[in-house]
Amino acid sequence: MAAHDPDKRKSLTYDIYTVPIDTFFQSAFSIDCVVFGVSNKQLQVLLIQRGAAPYKNYWALPGDLVFPEEDLDTSAIRVLKDLTSLSKIHFKQVKAFGEVNRHPLGRVITIGYYAFVKIEDYTPKASFWAKKTKWHPVNSLPKLAFDHRAIVDACHERLQEDIIQYPIWKDVLPNKFTLTQLQEVFEGVLNTTFDKGNFRKKLSTYRFLKALNEMQTGVSHRPAELYTFNEKEFEKARQKGHRFDF
Repeated sequence: MAAHDPDKRKSLTYDIYTVPIDTFFQSAFSIDCVVFGVSNKQLQVLLIQRGAAPYKNYWALPGDLVFPEEDLDTSAIRVLKDLTSLSKIHFKQVKAFGEVNRHPLGRVITIGYYAFVKIEDYTPKASFWAKKTKWHPVNSLPKLAFDHRAIVDACHERLQEDIIQYPIWKDVLPNKFTLTQLQEVFEGVLNTTFDKGNFRKKLSTYRFLKALNEMQTGVSHRPAELYTFNEKEFEKARQKGHRFDF
């Protein structure tokens, strides 16, 4: 029986049962936004405190339902702005989470998106039905609403995969940065600690990290040398299969 047959759209027959076609149009879709940043040498994630049921007062990801005539990417931008007042953030779609009972009000399939930002460039402010916003260290999260911990973990895994292949780290560093700053970003995301000497030795082989012959200014410690990112050299390395292999 063909689903597109106009005379037979009321049901689809399978091997062992019959399911009314209308049943397949009783699910909702939502978006959950996982916004990461590095602060105090730790990977942080932006959470909201929910001001609405279900899970009222729980910490959760900024998330909400997709409007009927709204595409997913547009919804991700809207949802984040509605709940945190943040905008102009670039998201990547990670995966869908569709466990049947993940939402107590009914079948809701959510799409997880992640972004990696420079925390000091943004000032989140709770709005709409969110009561509070707060950055939380990924390694010490409170109990989260719904299956949001699983969504954070999946997006963190994707971030770890991306940072060793793509220069997303440059978006959270100053235009002129030290190797210590770069190391702290990698350690925060990858949840590890690198030997400083070995880390710098490895970086010295990358032509896309260009020393500027400039030193830090206005710091209380010994000034460190500054570097910048050369996108053309990175593209050459990427075409040769570059990965950060520490």
